[in-house]
Amino acid sequence: MSEGAKHQDSSWVKRTFCLSQVGEMPSKSDERFYPEFPKPEVNYYLLGKFSLIPSPNKLTIHRSAPVSYLITRSQEQMLETSDGGKTVGTIEVNLVKMGELEDGEADHVTTDSQDQKCALVRECTAPEGISGKDNLPSLNAVLKNPICKLYRFPTSDNKWMRIREQMAETTLSFHVPKELINLHIKEDMRRNQELKDLGELAPHWDNMRQSVIAHCDQMLRMYQDTLAELGKHTGSSFKSSCSKGEKTLEFIPINLHLQRMHVHSPRLKGEVYAVEEFPKYDKVRFEIQLNLQLRDALYDVITVGAPAAHFQGFKNGGLRKLLSKFEAERRNTGYQCIYYSPENTAKAKEVLSNINHLQPLISSHADLLLNSASQHSPDSLKNSLKMLSEKTELFVHAFKDQLVRSALLALYTARPGCVLKKPAVPRSGAEEGGDAQPRDHPSQVKRQDSIPHHSEYDEEEWDRLWANVGKSLNCVIAMVDRLLEKDNISNIKESENDPSPADCKVLHTGGDWYEQLYPLVITLKDCMGEVVTRAKQSMAFVLLQELACGLPQCLMLTLRRDIVFSQALAGLVCGFIIKLHTGLHDQGFLQQLHTVGLLVQYEGLLSTYSEEAGMLEDMAVGISDLQKVMFKVIEAKSEDFLPIITGRREHYIIEVQLPAKMFELLPQEIKEGKLLRMYPVLFNVGINEQQTLAERFGDTTLQENINQENLQLLKEYYKLFTEKMPPDCLPHFQEQNDLKGLLENLHQNIQAKKRKNIEIMWLAATICRKLNGVRFTCCKSAKDRTSMSVTLEQCSILRDEHQLHKDFFIQALDCMRREGCRIENVLKNVKCRKYAFNMIQLMAFPKYYRPPEGTYGKADT
Repeated sequence: MSEGAKHQDSSWVKRTFCLSQVGEMPSKSDERFYPEFPKPEVNYYLLGKFSLIPSPNKLTIHRSAPVSYLITRSQEQMLETSDGGKTVGTIEVNLVKMGELEDGEADHVTTDSQDQKCALVRECTAPEGISGKDNLPSLNAVLKNPICKLYRFPTSDNKWMRIREQMAETTLSFHVPKELINLHIKEDMRRNQELKDLGELAPHWDNMRQSVIAHCDQMLRMYQDTLAELGKHTGSSFKSSCSKGEKTLEFIPINLHLQRMHVHSPRLKGEVYAVEEFPKYDKVRFEIQLNLQLRDALYDVITVGAPAAHFQGFKNGGLRKLLSKFEAERRNTGYQCIYYSPENTAKAKEVLSNINHLQPLISSHADLLLNSASQHSPDSLKNSLKMLSEKTELFVHAFKDQLVRSALLALYTARPGCVLKKPAVPRSGAEEGGDAQPRDHPSQVKRQDSIPHHSEYDEEEWDRLWANVGKSLNCVIAMVDRLLEKDNISNIKESENDPSPADCKVLHTGGDWYEQLYPLVITLKDCMGEVVTRAKQSMAFVLLQELACGLPQCLMLTLRRDIVFSQALAGLVCGFIIKLHTGLHDQGFLQQLHTVGLLVQYEGLLSTYSEEAGMLEDMAVGISDLQKVMFKVIEAKSEDFLPIITGRREHYIIEVQLPAKMFELLPQEIKEGKLLRMYPVLFNVGINEQQTLAERFGDTTLQENINQENLQLLKEYYKLFTEKMPPDCLPHFQEQNDLKGLLENLHQNIQAKKRKNIEIMWLAATICRKLNGVRFTCCKSAKDRTSMSVTLEQCSILRDEHQLHKDFFIQALDCMRREGCRIENVLKNVKCRKYAFNMIQLMAFPKYYRPPEGTYGKADT
């Protein structure tokens, strides 16, 4: 069921009723019609155009003037059967007794001090898991230690609504960072080996390489030590706000939790039978069979501390500023290294990744081809050739890039005693398809020509090398076609002449497939090996320039970015898994997931003053880097449902495992392994006293730029959504015009540059929910400001979507903040039930972000 979905039906035979306790008995006319109606012990009255009359085995409904009639809890069991008859529709009836608690649900009850009938709060002694009564093992594997609170609030039409608030930590807080660090270690070990495999270099370049490898090895040991320390961790599966500065935990997200609000009310649902009209009394009689069930609406928010490198500090700012400064300095470096743009450096990493991925696949398919030839299997031979052709074509295409050619030339000039056919005048960036600009390029320095083992450099040699791979493949294809053709002719002759077994043996022996294919396959592998060696060395030389131009800052920035990304990714994986489970039965959402992708909206509450400005800069880069992440849903083959992470720094794939029964619910595209894209957006509005200082004496440009940039990203996602999805795939109580209006309103609020404009947060969150997105709320530690935000959001949803009585909005808000899950979150973090605010700080907060009296004070944060 979509979040916030509400039942709507205009049919008079399928109507939702409200039962409410009132102080009057049914009218005399109804008693005349049923004079023997028994008086119940507990009164429930139906208000509306129908009256309910119980009988021994059925419930009769009358359409008449607005009257009230009563049923009792003791008679509910009698309503489970019916005499039968023709089914004409369904009816739903609210059955809620005011002020009554169900047995066994709570061991302690507290009520709002101002009005005991306003908000009943109950803490579950044995709450059901987040997965509910379904007890889903795949969800229980990632969510731990749930806390549950129950509320009842009045609605605007004098009904009761029942709310279950839940909070749970996740094992992904540690699982994802450990998987990620392990991938970093493997990637860095491969890079270090590729630098060592560059071969013989001139003294200047060799000294540079040795320095880079020494720094990289030191960084590699740091990653290995961190992974070893995390492997020793036991206990809770979340990192408290007090631990955000610990070095051994710097990859772990701060205070990561799922915050869920579950709005539901008991209702009776059944089928209507045996229509019987009474014209004299203007009544119509129905007999219905009823069953008790719940109508639910779920609202999830992932709460987590802003992804940031707290241990490294923010003295010089965060990633957004540091990366920009580093790139400017590296571009202007006049030292003896070659500048390659970030785009070319990323391209080099992509080429290396493609090589490492495709080379073993091609070799494997070539072996399968030979195996099919040895078995003399035409069908298997065709299939093996098809796979070999596809992978080899991808392999050849990967090297049709000017960067490889220019890097090969640069590498050649770094060899001892290089000689060029042509003067080594670098081409322009436009000609090379890149930004390679030598600084004191070694080719401009005259080398010794006395070393005999170096021949002149031939710039066209590279083209011949990778072209030979394609030619070798064509030879293999031609030979397979020839063999299959001869085999087909032989089969025809055999069928026509019916030769003896001896003749068949002669026919096949004369054309042994394996012997004829083997030399061609070996040639293909040799050509591919030569291309791989040259390409790996050239791309490793590009990476050497990147590292050499910025030691040690380059490696420290990589470390900082890895830390921030690790924290952000752990939250994203948690949010995706939760969203996938809640949307498994929503075909519109699943279609949106594989057709468009998933919107992930982050709400930031950081100020743009002092250290928090650095945190916001870290957070902005970390969330933007999540665009490099793709998800894939696979069927679990064991009881281990934790996600699997593969890939490299520029591209990660998260494999989410589902049990077979749940996996079968997915669309065919997802089951076939289609990669699912993520669209992360961040909107930040500082709300504390530091933001007041930033607005009056500092600078809020950072926040304004982030909001404007991400508004464009949000608009691009909405455009993609409207182009690829049919209008009816929006949640059914929403309309396209609503979203257009909300986006325009959000645009106007961002352009207005109003101080502490919390309307931006509410608009962005509403748009996210309407687009089936995943919601995140973040502040420095996800404890105090985050708690104020999520409780305000919950109560606003109850008011706007579920008719919470407007006179009780503040009481409900205070109740959640005083007795709900978020005060328990504070206790988990700092061992104290006090939000870390003081009176002076709260004077700077927007009105609805202030906690009730007695819930705040001095506490470590």
